[in-house]
Amino acid sequence: MSLPINHRVLHVDLTERSVWTEQPDETFYRRFVGGRGMIAHQLLTAVPPDADPLGPENQLVFALGPLTGIAFPGNARFSVGAKSPLTGLYGEAEAGGFWPAELKRAGWDGIVVEGRATGPVYVWIHDDQVEIRDARHLWGKITGDAEDAIRAELGERRARIAQIGPAGENLVRYACIMNDLNEAAGRTGLGAVMGSKRLKAIAVRGTQVVQPVAGTLFKETARQVAANLSSDYLSLHTYGTGVALEAGKHREGHLIVHNFRDGRMETVRNIDANAIHDNVLEKMDACYACSVRCKKRVRIENGASVDPRYGGPEYEAIGALGSNLAVDDLVALCKSNELCNAYGLDAISTGGAIGWAMELYEVGLLTDEDTGGEPLRWGSGEDVLRLVDQIT
Repeated sequence: MSLPINHRVLHVDLTERSVWTEQPDETFYRRFVGGRGMIAHQLLTAVPPDADPLGPENQLVFALGPLTGIAFPGNARFSVGAKSPLTGLYGEAEAGGFWPAELKRAGWDGIVVEGRATGPVYVWIHDDQVEIRDARHLWGKITGDAEDAIRAELGERRARIAQIGPAGENLVRYACIMNDLNEAAGRTGLGAVMGSKRLKAIAVRGTQVVQPVAGTLFKETARQVAANLSSDYLSLHTYGTGVALEAGKHREGHLIVHNFRDGRMETVRNIDANAIHDNVLEKMDACYACSVRCKKRVRIENGASVDPRYGGPEYEAIGALGSNLAVDDLVALCKSNELCNAYGLDAISTGGAIGWAMELYEVGLLTDEDTGGEPLRWGSGEDVLRLVDQIT
């Protein structure tokens, strides 16, 4: 492969259980590039304006960029889009990790999923070989269990898997698509679109090498960028994206608290990036070929155990599931983040929905009769964990 673009887009028709290959020309890539541009083009040309977001006419489009799969920092990402069940409009989300590079290494620039399967299925892509396989035994499993089962079934421990959890299967309108267990394409409810198509997962194994045209010059540029990132983004190496939501935000009055009604939380130091680093961090991790290493993995073994495979709270979860809900219990925060990744829930929308329910309970518009006798209390990690389960 001499170019970082494969000129191959995989189309999967789940209704017909068939696949075919589209081969866009250079003009297409110069016009739409990839990622969001490819998604917008596909949805505007192929999805009827009145299509039900959870119906078979909607399409789910996974799209890579030209640099995806090349050893260059910050480019291990993909976009996924569809008509959103949350907004009824264009929906798009992104994630990093290793799944995007694996798809490029398998020889594909994107995947278009259409139709609806008669029962749960998953797609297995091994370079140019594509299968639609039964997934009834996987339906209902949390993401970690499903990933383990798929790899064991395929006999391929290096397969990378993008999937939905029970939230997507149950069509929660802010369900997300998870890959590598701790990478979430979180926004606009695309996990529900995947669930509506009864598509549990897309497993990929690629063996090709993705090379830029000007290889020597590109590699030297990549080395320089990596060196600059290593020195300029030390706080991200050490603390992850949660460094953007430090106790300083409390002092400035800029913290997300009580649905933005307040800007301060006296105990935010209990859950901020420093607290995570000092108390529960196992290690920092990276996406494919990225020198920033901003992904944290946390481990808690006493009481409510937290599996490091699901990562750890980043900026979004610390804000949405932590300070916004006035939760200063670090264990509860880490556990709610783990559950969102295991169930396939967008942590931002989950925290927003719980915060809205808590505010309605606070002012009396929701009562114990509505909640089945269970309280919705600001600052209660126990209530948050219960609600994450109930949402799923």
